[in-house]
Amino acid sequence: MMYAKLLAATALLAMAPAAVQAQEGPVSYEEQLAQVETQLVYQGPIAGVENDYWFNYQTDLAEARKELTGDLRGSSDAEDNRDAWEEYRAELADARGDYAKEMAEKGYPVGEVRVLTDNGR
Repeated sequence: MMYAKLLAATALLAMAPAAVQAQEGPVSYEEQLAQVETQLVYQGPIAGVENDYWFNYQTDLAEARKELTGDLRGSSDAEDNRDAWEEYRAELADARGDYAKEMAEKGYPVGEVRVLTDNGR
């Protein structure tokens, strides 16, 4: 399932420049990466277990969205926007990684995705 999400996110990234520009105007690379990261957000708790780790993860996601909104509202130029989107992407990735690590430490199965290059590494 995680592999399917990664493929969908990769496809989204490949299509994002044309699709997003047609709808909303120019979008920064950082915003495109953040859009891909949002596709990787867990849509439900790992192993179906709603515990403190799941609720903390949901809180982290909500805080990241709130901070992004505030940062974008307060931005004065394109660099500020790029910084806001990069920080948002990083916060989503960190929250997802922390949640998966905590669940794995408790013994719940967490999927892993490996992307191989042409030479198999």
